[in-house]
Amino acid sequence: GRSGCNIHGKYFRSESNEFYTVKYVVDADAYRREKAEKIYPGCKTFEKYTDLFELNDIDLVVNSTYSEMHYPITKDLLLHGFNVLVEKPFARTRFECDELIKLAKDKGLTLAVFQQTFHAPFCEYAYDLAKSGKLGRILQVDLRYSGFSRRWDWQTVQKRCAGNTYNTGPHPIGIGLGFLDFAEDMQVVYSKLDRGMNSGDADDYAKILVTAPGKPLVDIEINSMDAYSPYNLKIIGTHGTFKGTPKSAEMTYTVDGENPEQPLQEEFLKDENGDPMYCKEQLIKHTEEISFDGTAFDIGTAKLYESLYHKIVDGTPMQVTPEMAAAIISVIETAHAQNPMPMKF
Repeated sequence: GRSGCNIHGKYFRSESNEFYTVKYVVDADAYRREKAEKIYPGCKTFEKYTDLFELNDIDLVVNSTYSEMHYPITKDLLLHGFNVLVEKPFARTRFECDELIKLAKDKGLTLAVFQQTFHAPFCEYAYDLAKSGKLGRILQVDLRYSGFSRRWDWQTVQKRCAGNTYNTGPHPIGIGLGFLDFAEDMQVVYSKLDRGMNSGDADDYAKILVTAPGKPLVDIEINSMDAYSPYNLKIIGTHGTFKGTPKSAEMTYTVDGENPEQPLQEEFLKDENGDPMYCKEQLIKHTEEISFDGTAFDIGTAKLYESLYHKIVDGTPMQVTPEMAAAIISVIETAHAQNPMPMKF
């Protein structure tokens, strides 16, 4: 499929790949099987994934099938003793996620979910910035994965586990939960799903607010009708603001001690003539511009695959865990429960 060839396959064919050799490719389409044999010299292709069950020389199976196939195929692969990397969304429900996690643990297998955005340079920078205190105490995080375009393929149909929340949502929702430290007492305090321009019956508009006690408010929007989305991530702290995209960002902030606290005056302020005036001052502010080398689709992909290699070979824990991916599905499932949409197909 498209992700298998153009995301995972692109990594396998890149100079960043020092760890994997593609031995087998499964695709229902005969043309793509023929193409795979050309771009992965020496590999063998199959029409059905069940043909892999007779083989004993596979270290990892990458499940990049249609979204509604992620859960049943991953479960089948685990039951047959394979380590699995499954594309996002992990599954349709939290129950399915937990079942797969338990199955992998019971069988001593590695299960990973392709949530590579956590390893993107802009995401790693943002997490470090939030923890540094440079922006003060973080009050709010805004995530905007929006644009102005239509879809009319399988990614617009609910029965295919599709729509903005299941397709694009795992990236911004996952980033947002990271700012909450994946707190177990996280709550979806508001959500709204709607359909505007796509040809199916799934959502192409989503607004989701999540938070946890003592944590920031995370405001997530995935909107296919937003022609003026100026950023992907904004962090608002008590000392300043960060705003950026996966390629570049800027921030403006104050530094403790440079702007002494103004004494409170409960009466109205007066100018030199004794007339009422508004509070005004020239804050000492600092502005920085940042550029990022690489995105989730190159650096992020390479880092996740390297981490997965060391998990399989050395037993080193991965930074991005299935439990994190399961928490993301909990948010998506809750938003759908709060906003049931009629199924038409």
